[in-house]
Amino acid sequence: MAGEKHISAPEIEAVRRKAAKSSFYAAMRLMPEQARISMFAIYAFCRAVDDIADDGVGSREDRHARLELWRADIAALYDGRPAGKAAFLADTVKQFHPRREDFLAVIDGMAMDVAEDLVAPDFSTLDLYCDRVASAVGRLSIKVFGMEDGPGFALAHHLGRALQLTNILRDLDEDGTLHRLYLPRSYLLDAGVTIGEPKEALSDPRIDQACKRVALQAHTHYSQAAAIMASRPKGNIRAPRLMSAVYEEILTRMEAQGWAMPRARVRLSKWRLIGIVLRRGLMA
Repeated sequence: MAGEKHISAPEIEAVRRKAAKSSFYAAMRLMPEQARISMFAIYAFCRAVDDIADDGVGSREDRHARLELWRADIAALYDGRPAGKAAFLADTVKQFHPRREDFLAVIDGMAMDVAEDLVAPDFSTLDLYCDRVASAVGRLSIKVFGMEDGPGFALAHHLGRALQLTNILRDLDEDGTLHRLYLPRSYLLDAGVTIGEPKEALSDPRIDQACKRVALQAHTHYSQAAAIMASRPKGNIRAPRLMSAVYEEILTRMEAQGWAMPRARVRLSKWRLIGIVLRRGLMA
């Protein structure tokens, strides 16, 4: 598609600078240089396809076509052909061997948002979405962490879902402006929330009940992820351990605040983040 361009080294550096104040950046700084570079490349890919889903530029058909170009370039990369926009991932693929299907799964997740605005999906749809936009990223990442597929993919399954459910709860109002509401339909109905316009549902104080049930699901996944990491699997698990600690604390603070209006976005202070890094990130 005209106007679609490659991601350059300066653009990857811009992604790194943009993430510099995030827990993601703190986690990546715990990794060896080559692994860190590859993680930022994976992050740049995820940001690029996520922006297509969320930027609202062009029709749904246009954005679908842009995602298809990424799909074709990922295929070309793995087939040894000129890889277009995905060429910057070549060193990562060569060194760490992330799976083609996991890059494609991330694109599939973004395509779900492009195809329609998800509003109160059923459990199977929500779980598939979480797998594609979060756990697939984890499956890419565990290759860079040097983990074996068994414990690595199990960690990606649970931690990816935990992080995504936390983000869903944290981004309720931001998603609402995009006419999206990712809370499970049955939880909303059980709470008595009428499912119509997302902004109307988000203003119903009973939404807090549905959110608390999602939070319990997230905690279950955090616990499963913690058990995997406690078994001391092969690989560098400092980064996922730190991500888990940061986001579970965000979740706990959201639970204390509640999700009824008015909602304030929960953030951790710089010093709190440093404390978590020192306590969790430096653990073997």
